[in-house]
Amino acid sequence: MTGLRWGILATGGIAHAFASDLRTAGLTLTAVGSRSAESGERFAREFDVPRVHSSYVDLVSDPDVDIVYVSTPHPMHADNAILALENGKHVLVEKPFTLNGAEAARVQDVARRTGLLAMEAMWTRYLPHMLRVRELVQEGALGDIRALTADHTQKISTDPAHRLNDIALGGGALLDLGIYPISFAWDILGAPTSVTAAANLGATGVDDEVATIFTHERGAVSTSLSASHAAGPNTASIIGTEARIDIDRVWYTPTSFRLVSPDGTVQESFESDIEGRGMQFQALAAERYVASGANDSDILPLSETVAIMDTLDEVRRQIGLRYPGEA
Repeated sequence: MTGLRWGILATGGIAHAFASDLRTAGLTLTAVGSRSAESGERFAREFDVPRVHSSYVDLVSDPDVDIVYVSTPHPMHADNAILALENGKHVLVEKPFTLNGAEAARVQDVARRTGLLAMEAMWTRYLPHMLRVRELVQEGALGDIRALTADHTQKISTDPAHRLNDIALGGGALLDLGIYPISFAWDILGAPTSVTAAANLGATGVDDEVATIFTHERGAVSTSLSASHAAGPNTASIIGTEARIDIDRVWYTPTSFRLVSPDGTVQESFESDIEGRGMQFQALAAERYVASGANDSDILPLSETVAIMDTLDEVRRQIGLRYPGEA
């Protein structure tokens, strides 16, 4: 632990989950910023936060805050992250990092100019079971990886006013849910060499279901399915010539997996045993990077985050999904 003092920008549901895991890990939560004084005060009481700011500008100007967790709706991520960076704060930005690739590149430019850490809060990549999955892949335990498949499917409210159904807030399955399996495919197989996507657009114009097929270097294929109004298995598999990894429900949260040989023999089993939801691992990683003088993540570099946003842009181009205000 480096003793970084965290500030949380916005007080929605994901901010509550993150604050709870910060407390679980014993990290220092110093301040919260909210446009609603009542919401900020309530959040501060719940998590014993000593400093409450009634604006985001006041939060990022606080000299007792070193790093800011940005948890506003998607269209606000870029401006909020840049505001924090311009005020000398490192940032951990809730995924998706921004609304699109152009916004992500803007944040990257500011981070590079200021020399500060800007990191996407893709917390799944930092979980213990994913660290072990990555080790097995890098060790060659699976042989030549030929395929990867994952779904992120949930039954969420169909209320048109719900955030996930609001196109003005970047709603839909892709940015909230599809980002997980798509980032997973990038993590294991690298950048796609081709992208194919199909979707069903709902009554509010957002994608209710979206499926992708990517090809990758050496011909490996990845597939994903994301849905916001129907719950599926939420499992994942990486399939190689010598073995496969089957990750159990819910694959993108702390869970178990098995390394299985082609004849069905289980070569290794992994069981997660952690406190909290698991969002603390990304925070601990951010603190390590800052302590070491690094201004980027070795697990999810900012350049990769920007490239993933570009891939999501291509998916949206193919399914005909554009957010208000985009060129």
